[in-house]
Amino acid sequence: MRMAQDTVLFVTLAMNQTRFYAALGTAMAERGYRIRHLCFHERSHEWLAASGERSFNAFARQPERPDDVDLSAYRIPHAHLLLQHEKAAYEIYDTRRLLGKLKGHLYAVSGVLDELEREAPGKIHMVQELGGFLSVLAAHFGARARGIDNWFIEPSFYKGRVFLTRNSLAAPVVPDRNHVHVRNEVRDYLERVKREQSVVIPAKDRHHYRRAAAKLSDARNLRRLAEKGWDIYVLGKREEFEYPAGHVRRHVRMFMNHLRLKRHYRSMPEGGRYVYYPLHVPADFALTIRSPQYLDQYALIDYLCRSVPGSHRVLIKEHPALVGAVSYARIEDLLRRHDNLVLLDPGLNNYEVIAGADAVVTVNSKSGAEALLLGRPLVVLGDAFYRSCGHAIGVGRLEELPAALDGALARGGLNGETVHPYFQQIWDSSHPGELYELSGANISAFAASLDAVLRGASESRQPS
Repeated sequence: MRMAQDTVLFVTLAMNQTRFYAALGTAMAERGYRIRHLCFHERSHEWLAASGERSFNAFARQPERPDDVDLSAYRIPHAHLLLQHEKAAYEIYDTRRLLGKLKGHLYAVSGVLDELEREAPGKIHMVQELGGFLSVLAAHFGARARGIDNWFIEPSFYKGRVFLTRNSLAAPVVPDRNHVHVRNEVRDYLERVKREQSVVIPAKDRHHYRRAAAKLSDARNLRRLAEKGWDIYVLGKREEFEYPAGHVRRHVRMFMNHLRLKRHYRSMPEGGRYVYYPLHVPADFALTIRSPQYLDQYALIDYLCRSVPGSHRVLIKEHPALVGAVSYARIEDLLRRHDNLVLLDPGLNNYEVIAGADAVVTVNSKSGAEALLLGRPLVVLGDAFYRSCGHAIGVGRLEELPAALDGALARGGLNGETVHPYFQQIWDSSHPGELYELSGANISAFAASLDAVLRGASESRQPS
């Protein structure tokens, strides 16, 4: 098979993605690939076409009757469960409407892949950022129904490195092997993280790590809101993120929730023993798709408060990217019913909270990896890349939590360096590159990483 004949199909949902994939596509074309783009954002499609790129507009390829599309042809397991991401993220609860959207996008993706397969021989590789939106899921399942590899990109534990996962919505699998040599660059990185207590924030998510008030008053956000409103409501352009009014409404609610929650915020408790549960972003893919059984975090916290021994309190803290996104009513109800529950000030450093915990309980937050790095006992409930670590206690069913928690508390801490070999394997399972960072050095590194995994997959075996 000649790699020069292979096609890379980038799937894009927004202009920042499109600019990145256009630059990455140029670098991949220099390595012998044919580049195409599938857009769920009409402004991006127009921009790419004007730039001379071959682009497909998913919205122009929708069926007249989406209800006639046969979902069974795409072998999608539990399709209704996949709708939960948009129900949580967009607060749209019309199941028939969402199923129609999924079917329409599957039809559009199939048409694009038909055209690409007729266009030229060679292997097609679909590449997109991991996500739970129906456009992303339709692209994934549309490709898989044809035996086409879909590669998901997601940030790894390390800044400037990503996981590239082939044909799966599940968390990347990181092996836990014995006798792994820890390289100096990894050891130095881990020691620096512990010393500086720095949270790893992917470049693409930095703008999220501000309070709602700052986001609402930001001049750049206001300009983007005006541009998006003009595109959608005046020019009638279609895109995946086509609910700006709902986005503003949610941020106003977050601002008000934060103000109301302030009276409940507490500093780190002086003395006393505690178990720490870091709250996830409420509508995050990690919950909605990878661990949907734990989407209701309030019910989980309620059970956790009833499961810890009387000697311990349960400390919770909002995710710093979306302070105020929690339900005020349900948090207040939990605090009223459980005198062993403490809501921490969201401004507290996560490493400080983890370091003082007798155990950390998480579904699949990156805080779990941080707990391992700091040598704290860890209970993992969901699908997480670090679940395979021998020092983590995995829980298969929620009723196993009390026993797992007892085991974690009895185990006590461990020397952080003990887990360094596992973190070396996390490094080795990831690849150089940062999503949506447009520097020449990053584009070159990302292209080399993507080229390596595509060549490796083509040489090792046919699509699964």
